[in-house]
Amino acid sequence: MQLYNKVDRKILAQLMENSEVERITFSFYKYHKIENPQQTRDDFYSEWSALGVMGRVYIAYEGINGQVSVPKENFEAYRKAMYDTGWLTNIRLNIAIEDDGKSFIKLKIKVRPKIVADGLDDSSFDASKGGKHLSAKEFNELTSKEDTVIIDMRNHYESEVGHFKGAITPDVDTFRDSLPIINDMLEEHHNKHIVMYCTGGIRCEKASAWFKHKGLEKVYQLDGGIIEYTRQVKEENLENKFIGKNFVFDRRLGERISDEIIAKCHQCGEACDEHKNCENEACHVLFIQCKNCEEKYNSCCSEECKNIKLLPEEAQKELRKGKKTERNIFRKGRSEKLTFKK
Repeated sequence: MQLYNKVDRKILAQLMENSEVERITFSFYKYHKIENPQQTRDDFYSEWSALGVMGRVYIAYEGINGQVSVPKENFEAYRKAMYDTGWLTNIRLNIAIEDDGKSFIKLKIKVRPKIVADGLDDSSFDASKGGKHLSAKEFNELTSKEDTVIIDMRNHYESEVGHFKGAITPDVDTFRDSLPIINDMLEEHHNKHIVMYCTGGIRCEKASAWFKHKGLEKVYQLDGGIIEYTRQVKEENLENKFIGKNFVFDRRLGERISDEIIAKCHQCGEACDEHKNCENEACHVLFIQCKNCEEKYNSCCSEECKNIKLLPEEAQKELRKGKKTERNIFRKGRSEKLTFKK
């Protein structure tokens, strides 16, 4: 069996747009020692492909981290397959808050050095000794106290469109960048309760253990992240302390948690929190764009990219030849072409 997808992404995207299959999107992670990540990757690809799974999954010696979608009719079969894999028994599946079922167009499972790039030497501390997990109710109660500091463990483009009230939101591009910066920030809060949160919980698992290793004692993490918090808030009719949208790493690029719009269009400055990738194939930079600018710039980040997009496909390919443009997507709103970037 072919253990990867070779169909052109444009074709796959069109197939997904035309599909009427109802799908469920969710994320999961598990820190667990995996003896043979490549074999585990191949086994999962074979099994999950047969169930129509699409998404992005990273496997490393330290565990697994995934965001996937599954046809609704196969969801229980997929869950059973995961639970039948002993070390994944009862793993939490963080089901999406807003979901059109078109979050992914293919299945990609990659073996990586780590399931989240953190830049840490895990041999220098005990990564299993993380902060105390908080439910949504416990989170609301603890963050209402004056001696509590809330830390957003996500990146600038995530917190720009949504975050918890009163949270410190570091202006960083990567999780790796955030750790030493946050460590310095917390020097003056050493005796306070430190509450961390991220999208689904995975970044806080490692970060909270590292901060405890660095000497902080009252360290907590939001169990299941923003996604699980939102589910519990709705089910238990709790106060929602999250404002704006929750950024997600798939084609949706966001889930609305509250009605507030706290960001602005990177091109005109109007209130907006709609992320998109520039449609110039040689750019693809992530940025925020309102409907008016979408029309004005033809879904591109600048006049330059708009003009390139208007060229014949062959001419565009010629411009891209020999250039490593695909990495631009990781610039995340930092493009010099954007006037109102954060």
